[in-house]
Amino acid sequence: MRKAKTTGIKKASAPRPKPNSSIYDLAQLVLRCLSEGTGVDIEGLGAFKPDGAGGYLFLGETKPQVFLAYAVEDLPFAGKLFEALAKHGFEPWLDKRKLLPGQNWPRAIERAIEASSFFVACMSHRSVTKRGRFHADMRYALDCASMQPLGETYFIPVRLDDCEVPAEIQRSFQYLDLYPDWGKGVQHLIDVMRQQERKQRRRNLKPRAA
Repeated sequence: MRKAKTTGIKKASAPRPKPNSSIYDLAQLVLRCLSEGTGVDIEGLGAFKPDGAGGYLFLGETKPQVFLAYAVEDLPFAGKLFEALAKHGFEPWLDKRKLLPGQNWPRAIERAIEASSFFVACMSHRSVTKRGRFHADMRYALDCASMQPLGETYFIPVRLDDCEVPAEIQRSFQYLDLYPDWGKGVQHLIDVMRQQERKQRRRNLKPRAA
């Protein structure tokens, strides 16, 4: 089998694993589905789909980028969330970890928000009442969210304490709590993003109209 990169789209030749093995059975299942015009999504690897010309494409699974917005007073919580998401296969984006010396940071932050699969707003008594970059980032992300297809999950407010979520956000987005049980809250966040990723992959597997 010709090696296919794990990112982007790559044409691949038919696999030839050894018979009487679980890999062989999986390969036969994939080929059968592709021959019937059905795509196959393999968790943790990527997706195979017909290319419309008798062959098939492999779309490697990439790490979803997650932008973390926070007030500077909440940096310890944001850093902790960064580590948790990275551990679970995401690509978290945190300004203190990603910005380079001399970089145009306002534009770099906007580009990161635009490129992210998810925007997580870390809300607390400190962040919701303080003027500054946190609210500017949220406003920019809300503009990005308005351009997402209906039903897509992109903007995710999370509470670090029992703060009141701004009414404008409550009207449009369901928030989740990372307190009092941090581990349970983080797992809930991960489940929400994984569900959206699966939905996106299923959409990508649908054959395009001729």
